[in-house]
Amino acid sequence: MADAGFTAEGAKQIECDVRHFEQAKMEVKLASGDYIDLKKYEPAMRTLIDRYISADESEKLSAFDDMTLVDLIVKKGEGAVADLPEKVKASKEATAETIENNVRRLIIDEMPTNPKYYQRMSELLDELVKRRKEEDIAYKKYLAEIVALTRQAKNPEKSAYYPDAVDTKAKQALYDNLGQKEETALSVHDAILASLEDDWRGNTRKERRIRLALMNCLPDLPEEEIKNLLEIIKNQNEY
Repeated sequence: MADAGFTAEGAKQIECDVRHFEQAKMEVKLASGDYIDLKKYEPAMRTLIDRYISADESEKLSAFDDMTLVDLIVKKGEGAVADLPEKVKASKEATAETIENNVRRLIIDEMPTNPKYYQRMSELLDELVKRRKEEDIAYKKYLAEIVALTRQAKNPEKSAYYPDAVDTKAKQALYDNLGQKEETALSVHDAILASLEDDWRGNTRKERRIRLALMNCLPDLPEEEIKNLLEIIKNQNEY
């Protein structure tokens, strides 16, 4: 900095400004849900990111133990608020918006896996946000409800909403998108498993085999809905 013509005081001020805006960037990313989920990366890649991109930011996020805010809420409930950045948790409004934005991101990301379920989660979130903004709900009760909603959105398979036999995300997706008929959902699930072949996604012949199984199992379902159902099936890790 001195070689570039800056005084010692000027260089120190620039360093302070950089730290300030780096912290502001991290808070905005967290509040908006627009951050990198480092747990998706292999440990070696995560080490490289921590070491060479922004060590200060990584240290700040380490309070989350490599968890997203949503994961933290699922684990700690209302206590997760204590792990938010100071400037966020100092404001109830900022805290609420940060949680809402992160839950909204989860819903959008998971929507292709079960459109009916996550559409319902989206509507529940919209209603809760509306009640908060209209001051129709106490803050403590709001936190309890947003935590409950977050857990439902993150782990639908643990919900008491589904019949006992509908016990995986794939079965639940079929149940929700086939009129909530348990017998139909389980029958289609079995038909899918019976018709699956290795590396079937993107393979026309193998996808056609599953489509035929769906058509045999659901003879009254319109072709367009069969197509939509196949897209949902493609998004299930279980298949």
